[in-house]
Amino acid sequence: MSLPVAQPRLPPRIALTRYLDEIDRSRHYSNYGPLSVRFEARLARHFEVIPDRVVAAANGTLALTAALMIAAPAPGALCLVPAWTFVATAHAVRLAGLVPYLVDVDPALGALTPEIAAAALATAPGPVAAVVPVLPFGQPLVETAADLAAWDDFADRHRLAVVIDAAAGFDAVRPRRAPVMVSLHATKVLGIGEGGVVIGPDLGFSEEMRRRLNFGFYQIRAAMVPALNAKLSEYHAAVGHAALDEWPQVRRAFQLVALNYRRALTDVEGVALPEGYGDRWVTSTTILRLDRPVADALARALAAVAIDTRPWWGSGVHRQPAFADCPRTPLPVTDRLAASTLGLPCFPDLAAGAVVRVARAIARALESGADGNLDMSSRRGLSQSPCPSTIA
Repeated sequence: MSLPVAQPRLPPRIALTRYLDEIDRSRHYSNYGPLSVRFEARLARHFEVIPDRVVAAANGTLALTAALMIAAPAPGALCLVPAWTFVATAHAVRLAGLVPYLVDVDPALGALTPEIAAAALATAPGPVAAVVPVLPFGQPLVETAADLAAWDDFADRHRLAVVIDAAAGFDAVRPRRAPVMVSLHATKVLGIGEGGVVIGPDLGFSEEMRRRLNFGFYQIRAAMVPALNAKLSEYHAAVGHAALDEWPQVRRAFQLVALNYRRALTDVEGVALPEGYGDRWVTSTTILRLDRPVADALARALAAVAIDTRPWWGSGVHRQPAFADCPRTPLPVTDRLAASTLGLPCFPDLAAGAVVRVARAIARALESGADGNLDMSSRRGLSQSPCPSTIA
């Protein structure tokens, strides 16, 4: 039987009933209705911030776009973006009127650091207005050179806007001063179908977010600024409430999947999982880092035994035709990560036996050279250092 790489699961219909009944009674379907407002308040408690800082949106890409429109109103200016990210990050930068300036990432973290960003600024081919660090596949940036406090310091030192793309970071991220976007897409650990949220620094930023998500209107019916139409509907807020109701159980289910992978892969040489995955944080994907650039060959070997995998971020933004014209720094680390990173099956009801099946198939493929396509002549152990996790 084929094992899929993902099987998203949203709250069942019965869990939505009381919230849908509320919509029927209120006849309020969008435009910051009562369910959306309460959903934002519940999200604020989860992220440990005051409710005034939280604004929900129709999806993560447009939420990030609106945040950049506010933080960096400089059409045509450059915005530093890690090439190792999902294409939605770069799309949001362009939608905000900025030009993606693609830069490399730290080889251990798989993330852009303030030091790398500062070096890129020195050789930038034009004025830079903003930086969008990305939490790779939901992995937290804590007590490292790329943590959120360091990015606040970077913003002050270089007088640049910093907006954090934490699309898969619902479980781990705890915002500081820089605006943070978290996706609520169906594929995320807390999914509502389509949705996103921005945690801004203060009430003023949140009010401006509401204006940018609502045609430029805020309190008066006049388009005061360039804007989008990207409000969260009451129906998606209803799913969000039901998802938050069951979040403790869903988190435990994803944590069990992660811990099962850790146990099953313990004796497999040449592979590693992200630091802390399953122990301190969870995400909706299981990302395998290989110590050699054999991800494509391993994917083919697993497909041959009916196990689906995914190169979630492909070969990097710079390899996507839509961004081929973007300025960039040399990107050797991104190229290495693209060739050595693979998303494994991961969903909340993935059975322990299925995880063992995946781990055994990986071990057999690596030991046999994946039908001759893997060059394993130089076997090296890979330390359990931080490395990317999944899905954008």
